[in-house]
Amino acid sequence: MPSQDAIPAPGPEPAGPAPAGYVQTVSGRIPAADLGFVLPHEHTGIQLWQIPNRWDYWELTPDDSIVLPELVAYRAAGGATLVDLTLAGVGRDPLRLRRYAEASGLHIVMGAGWYRTAYYPVEARIDRRSVDDLADELMAEIETGVDGSGIRPGIIGEIGTDKPWLTALEERVHRAAGRAARQTGLAITTHSVMSPVGLAQLRVFEEEGVDPARVVIGHADSYPSLEHYLEIIRRGANLEFDFLGMSFTPMERTGEPRIVDLARELIERGHADRLLLSQDVCHNSQLKAYGGNGYIHLFEAFLPQLRAAGVPDAAIHQMTVINPARILAT
Repeated sequence: MPSQDAIPAPGPEPAGPAPAGYVQTVSGRIPAADLGFVLPHEHTGIQLWQIPNRWDYWELTPDDSIVLPELVAYRAAGGATLVDLTLAGVGRDPLRLRRYAEASGLHIVMGAGWYRTAYYPVEARIDRRSVDDLADELMAEIETGVDGSGIRPGIIGEIGTDKPWLTALEERVHRAAGRAARQTGLAITTHSVMSPVGLAQLRVFEEEGVDPARVVIGHADSYPSLEHYLEIIRRGANLEFDFLGMSFTPMERTGEPRIVDLARELIERGHADRLLLSQDVCHNSQLKAYGGNGYIHLFEAFLPQLRAAGVPDAAIHQMTVINPARILAT
């Protein structure tokens, strides 16, 4: 197992507040101060094609021989923690995550909950259960582990929507996530793409009594709107730019300079403490083995772009070390 002390830092690490509390990883609880550099929204194996009448094959292979070297490369680049948000029904495998953590030297945090309507597993019976029943299942996983493995989630999510609105079933899942978060102290992270639906998600969590500071609105860079970002921040929640390095759509292939500008604007306005950065690796084509960026696009490309745009190292440290530790800590 690689020694964490031997891994070079991704640049100067300015002094900042030491993260308080503890984080649940697949290998056990650790001090939040030990997380180091975090990718807070990733996958290490996911299948998104098991939908009736869908014939595409959107998959990130769970093949150890392919994925593990990619994780080791992230570790060698300076990464220390990865949050895997693959959920039940699309490939969550607690034992595989623990194996990856042991073999790579990474801290890996596992998610909990149900993804979005198209991917709700039939056996979860989302349409036939109450909000409290669903919340009770989440809390049982968080308190005792998944499927008898004893491996416990460290965050709720990614909880998502298929469209620019919440369906009735998605609202039920969001409310269950909110109730479980309130009872357990875990944060919630969401899937909200190409629309202001993150505000609707946040409204449900607020109605359930969740502290907005414990909510991360994900995929914010897929809807590049400064006013939308400022409204989420005004409400007290966090933004995550986590499509970084993606190239599936024209906006993703050409839009990263705009995200750099928006991130810089938010940082200059004093909001670095509400931003998180990740890559959402969820398809084979994103792996280095298949010509993609792997898990190191932030190190190789995005962070250098931020620095070139004048973003100080203190802000980068805030977004990649301090903020995710605060979110994950209980």
